[in-house]
Amino acid sequence: MIYANEYSFTYPEFLWLLLIIPAMVAWYVIRQHSRYPSLQIPGLHWLKNAPVTFRQYLQHILFAFRMLALAFLIIVLARPQSHDQWEEIETEGIDIMISLDISSSMLAEDFKPNRMEAAKNIAAEFISGRNNDRIGLVIFSGVSFTQCPLTTDHAVLTSLLGEVEIGMVEDGTAIGMGLATAINRLRDSESKSRIIILLTDGVNNRGAIDPVTAANIAATFDIRVYTVGVGSRGPAPFPVQTPRGVRYQSIEADIDEEILQEIAAITGGRYFRATDEDKLSEIYSEIEQLERSMIEVRHFTTSREEYRAFAFIAGLLLVFEWLIRVFWLRNVP
Repeated sequence: MIYANEYSFTYPEFLWLLLIIPAMVAWYVIRQHSRYPSLQIPGLHWLKNAPVTFRQYLQHILFAFRMLALAFLIIVLARPQSHDQWEEIETEGIDIMISLDISSSMLAEDFKPNRMEAAKNIAAEFISGRNNDRIGLVIFSGVSFTQCPLTTDHAVLTSLLGEVEIGMVEDGTAIGMGLATAINRLRDSESKSRIIILLTDGVNNRGAIDPVTAANIAATFDIRVYTVGVGSRGPAPFPVQTPRGVRYQSIEADIDEEILQEIAAITGGRYFRATDEDKLSEIYSEIEQLERSMIEVRHFTTSREEYRAFAFIAGLLLVFEWLIRVFWLRNVP
């Protein structure tokens, strides 16, 4: 964003009237010479070196005040304005919706401290490094909703991401709904690059929209989808609440990789498998390199009238001229 302060004139043609001032100055000089012709009188040559009095200077100051006042009044007629503006520029940026699975299986602890918290922490790091991007957040399990619409206020987005918890909505895995909600947030975007990063550790088992149908809708709006399967290969410890406290049981990551690969293929994106937090971080970095575009940022301008200051100065000059003429040059024609 570039800030600028500029001045302009609403009626700049009036500035041509400033040419009157040099003509009037020339006329004044000629008039002064013709008003006091040279006359030599014998015996009075010593008056040639007589000092010029302050009253004689004041006569010229009166004319100078009048010319300055005229100049400022002409500027008032031209109507000066100042403009504060943030110039419209283009910068690298992408519109990104993160669609995050918050089903109960994301509590598995093959990531540290678990899949959900690792996904949130790495997403927060990703957001903090993308100053020029608009990013939003959709969460889904049995149903989906928008946690944060597209925004450049990444502090607010990160705060809302931190508030995400498993159990916020009905349990299940509605991948198609999570994808459709993110598409709905991106479809009116004018960015040349619009992407969805969809993270899940499960199989679609809820929702009214099939994942492949949602993928075809995304392709219609030219939205690329990068799908990420979250979960280690092999058994993962999963906490279970019992009457005697938390117990752990082993579960296998049940990721429908075939569907996630198909979603990515339909939309021109890619599928990734994140088996630990380091791999997940690498995936975000790879997506970052894959997507670059140019988006427009805000253009804002305010204008202020500046003629009042020039009118005030012109008025002061005319008042000073009148005071000098009345109190110091009362007898000067």
